[in-house]
Amino acid sequence: MFLEWQVKNEEDGLLLRTFLKSKHISKQLLTAVKFGADGKIEVNNEEQNVLYHVKTDDKVRLTFPTEQQNERLLAEHTDLEVVFEDDFLLIINKPAGMASIPSQYHPTGSVANFVKGHYENQELTSAIHIVTRLDRETSGLMLIAKNRYAHARLSSFLQQGLLKRRYQAFTSGTLEEEAGSIEAPIGRKDVSIMERFVTPEGKYAKTNYEVLMRYNGFDHLAIQLETGRTHQIRVHFSYIGHPLIGDDMYGGDQVLLKRQALHSCHLHLVHPVTEEYMAFDLPLPEDMEQIIQKSK
Repeated sequence: MFLEWQVKNEEDGLLLRTFLKSKHISKQLLTAVKFGADGKIEVNNEEQNVLYHVKTDDKVRLTFPTEQQNERLLAEHTDLEVVFEDDFLLIINKPAGMASIPSQYHPTGSVANFVKGHYENQELTSAIHIVTRLDRETSGLMLIAKNRYAHARLSSFLQQGLLKRRYQAFTSGTLEEEAGSIEAPIGRKDVSIMERFVTPEGKYAKTNYEVLMRYNGFDHLAIQLETGRTHQIRVHFSYIGHPLIGDDMYGGDQVLLKRQALHSCHLHLVHPVTEEYMAFDLPLPEDMEQIIQKSK
């Protein structure tokens, strides 16, 4: 994989390393290119070192070295529901019941396994860079970067607020306010690897919500995260006494649904290379939609 640029008038005379830094090539990535077996820095089709002074209309090409794959990750081949894909991004609609990454006792069946198989079908050699991880039982939009350059930029955009996700959820009971925010720090329970809880010693977390519709026994919410703590939505609504329907880990009733009623329905971002604005939306999955239809 490579990136190319043409030097502009205002960039004339810059050191090549300064020019590349202006294109968001980090020092670490530049080092990997310089010392990688098949990495190259070229100007006008000739290899150059970073002390070269670029000239107007020079064509600069950066070829990234082949990424080291995780050999222990087993490739599996299935039809992923691809929402968008190019040389830098892969966006999928993850079904409920699929983990994002494998675990010691469940080495197969995860998004990472299937993405590796998807890459093999394309003869693409790349590590798996998951940008927006989802819990096993959460459905919806999930973003994967196809190389470390895209991953670094997207991680930066996430911190800058240029990459946002929205969710829909069904919460037990009736919320007092039709819109509001939950601010409560979240930490991990000492007795559990997975379970989180609200604790003064936890990390700051904020969840914004709006009630879209009220039904008998539950509210249908739109949710926007200000922070991205593990299990944040699930923990916050359990904390205020309205756990997600189906979320037995945090006190949700499983009469209507056997998994937490949480769906990643919206994603917008700035593309890591073209910097164009992109937005994606998904309807509710069938199991959540059926609950609404039965409740009308």
